[in-house]
Amino acid sequence: MSTQERTRNGQRVNTPPLYRVLVSDPLSEEGLRLLEAHAQVDVRTGLSPEELARIIPPYDALIVRSGTRVTREVLAAAENLKVIARAGVGVDNIDIDAATEYGVMVVNAPTGNIVAAAEHTIALLMALARRLPQAYVAMREGRWDRKAYMGVEVREKTLGLIGLGRVASEVARRAKGLEMHVIAHDPYVSTEYAQKLGVALVPLEELLSRADVVSLHLPLTAETRHFMNAARFARMKPGSYLINTSRGGVVDEEALLRALDEGRLAGAALDVFSVEPLPEDHPLRRHPKVILTPHIGGSTVEAQARVARDAAEQVIAVLQGRPAPYAINAPIVPPQTLAFLTPWIDLAERLGRFMRQMGGRQLTRVELTLHGDLVNYDISYLRAAVLKGLLEGVVDERVNLVNALQVARRRGIEFVERRRERGQRFDTMLTLRGIHARQGEEDVWMVRGAIVYGEPMIVAINDLWVEFPAKGHLLLTRHHDQPGIIGKIGTLLGSRDINIAFMHVGRRAPRGEAIMVLGVDDPIPDDVLEEMRTAPLTYWVRKVVL
Repeated sequence: MSTQERTRNGQRVNTPPLYRVLVSDPLSEEGLRLLEAHAQVDVRTGLSPEELARIIPPYDALIVRSGTRVTREVLAAAENLKVIARAGVGVDNIDIDAATEYGVMVVNAPTGNIVAAAEHTIALLMALARRLPQAYVAMREGRWDRKAYMGVEVREKTLGLIGLGRVASEVARRAKGLEMHVIAHDPYVSTEYAQKLGVALVPLEELLSRADVVSLHLPLTAETRHFMNAARFARMKPGSYLINTSRGGVVDEEALLRALDEGRLAGAALDVFSVEPLPEDHPLRRHPKVILTPHIGGSTVEAQARVARDAAEQVIAVLQGRPAPYAINAPIVPPQTLAFLTPWIDLAERLGRFMRQMGGRQLTRVELTLHGDLVNYDISYLRAAVLKGLLEGVVDERVNLVNALQVARRRGIEFVERRRERGQRFDTMLTLRGIHARQGEEDVWMVRGAIVYGEPMIVAINDLWVEFPAKGHLLLTRHHDQPGIIGKIGTLLGSRDINIAFMHVGRRAPRGEAIMVLGVDDPIPDDVLEEMRTAPLTYWVRKVVL
């Protein structure tokens, strides 16, 4: 395929210039329209890895299907890339390890084509049972041979599903409607889940020996490559069929050809192959017992619109700093908990940024404590968000939710996590402690945060409670509480035309240690900060931007 450049309606679309997105494989109009509402979108298909590496530097996001190969060299050249979205399920055309090293999030769209893939599996099942493609070809060639294409019924036959994930579950529902017996092998699925589908979980050896049709629903990993090999074909029920709509590499194609030639299998239907496109001279193309389709299991109008929309929505979420529900190389937030966790993830990153600006440099240990309702959730995204806020802009490498923990470990920062049933003053909150150990002594900073009426709030600094919004330009002072100090600071800011938006004070006792937090509308010049530091009874002054 030659390289093609595409603009909307023959012209570049007027889109916000904040983000640039490259779409390197065909994507449905629905996905493109959604992207163009948030970013400048360029569509260039048919790119080789070398061509992609040459043009990728300015792009913030890349959307691919199965045609584009995203290699380590491409990722090394991607100066601004933050996210790669696969409009579909499989990501074996993307170097995930390299993406993680370079801090690039990889997401996919695993649910959009579930129904399409399941229906295609059933279509191949029926085509095998009734020899429909062979009969069709004979008719087109002018032959009429009814006896040559005698089929079998699928009713009362046994379908064996290897893997019982989303697609296989939909296949099972449809097969039950065809009055088939359905068995499955999947070590990661509970018996209760299978029973709800009307499926019996069995050992692999039993499935191979019992099933009239074996349907594969496996990801391609080092463990599943050539999962169906000569030994397993030999254990299949004589005269049975094989269907593969998952990934091509899970089948040893040479061993499959031998099993067909030897008569062990009655036929096979394949939608995916070890090498795609399947070479023109490949023996599978000519085998009379094989039905082939060109990797179209997820290719329906409805499915392509759904996966394009899902991919586009996740790209926009990542670019805007929000969690992606189907991240491959980052902590995954289940969709059902995303609404609850999203504001806390945002707060966690703000706490990390606050800690960094208050005194969080050269930390040796970071402690994150979850209180209240948060104890029931996976801490992974909160941990990554804290470290992103703490390290971003400090280290000489890109830090994000993908690689934050790796970067922290390389810099010798120990991360400790704790859970407490209830917090103080706020039942549900986050406590972040940063510790700098040196020469037998520890310098400790602590900040607490909570979500108050849907807004991120800092509610304590060190051991003083003080509640203020975790956003904007902030001026903080720790001082000895006495009349006149707040007035002097307000007068100084007023003389420099710096407007105060809010003020909050926390103190240990009257005329004791106190912390004042001012929200201001403009950045505070360094010379103003220095003047404040010279004020009597002031222990420290900090400016923070959140």
